[in-house]
Formats: sequence, C-alpha cells, structure tokens
Amino acid sequence: MRPKLVVTGFMGAGKSRVGRVAATRLGWRFFDSDREIVAQSGRSIAEIFAEDGEPRFREIERQVIAALAADRRAAVIATGGGALADERNLAAMRESGIIICLTARPEVIAARLKRSGEVRPKLLEGRKPMLERIVELLGERAAVYARADAAVDTSDLTIDEAADKVLSTFKALRELRCGPSA
Repeated sequence: MRPKLVVTGFMGAGKSRVGRVAATRLGWRFFDSDREIVAQSGRSIAEIFAEDGEPRFREIERQVIAALAADRRAAVIATGGGALADERNLAAMRESGIIICLTARPEVIAARLKRSGEVRPKLLEGRKPMLERIVELLGERAAVYARADAAVDTSDLTIDEAADKVLSTFKALRELRCGPSA
C-alpha cells in the first residue's frame, strides 16, 4: 500500500489545519483537494458551484482525488466534506491509505465557519439558518462519514491535540494492516 493519510469530514471539522500539522510531523507532503481544485480551475469553489453547478464540481473533485491517490509518494490528503460520498473517491482513498474522518459538534462547526468568513455553497442551499443547515447536512452524510476507517472528534481539541490523536489513530490502523514497523 502506498502510504497515505486521508483526512476527511464535514466542513469546519479541521481537515486542512490538522492535516497540515500531521504532514509536517510525518515529514510528508500535504495536499488539500479543495485547494488543488481552485488552483487547477482558477476559480473558487463557490464560483464553480455558481457557474457550473455541483455535478461539475464533483467531477473535478473526482479527478483531483484520483490523481492524488495514485501518486506513489507518501502524503497527507485533506478532502472536501462531500468527497467520501462518491464511490470512486472512496475506492481511490481506500486503496491509497487510511481514511480518518474528523467530526465536531454542530455548534462548534457553526462557530468555526462563522469565524472563517468563507462562502460555503452547501450551507446556502434551502436558505436555512446556518446551524439548522449544518445539522441537516450532518444527518444526510452520517452514513457516508461512517465509511472512514476511524473518526476523531475535534470539538474540544486544539489543532495540535487533534493532530496527535489523528496520528496515533493512523499509526495504530497502519500497524493492524501492515504489521509492526521494523
């Protein structure tokens, strides 16, 4: 197996920040699939959703994840919040490494997203209050996120603490799959 740590989960759970710290600690490269999409398309995710729709965004996301997963070098990959719902993404991620889903309580996610100020297209759907929409989306995605190899709740953790927990979980799962390292 190519050594990859895939960090996924809902928006605001800490995927990019925790993933970056984990990659630094491992001495591996770090990729954020959403940032790769923006770099390749020259447009923000909100612009892609508005101009081309979610299906086109998901198509680009699928291509980016396939390329990142296929690279034989060790890396930490942070995916977008909906990436795990796509069967091809799931297969590519599973084949390339271990998937850890970051979670957080809805009110924690809402507070983090408000602080970020970033436009999140999926939160705008239905014109509902943010917390209500977060709870709704989390409910819709619960079964999808349960397909990860493990979950880490970041609600009450600092970025460093969350990275510690992700790395210890990753190392334990890797040993189970590959046996103890020599």
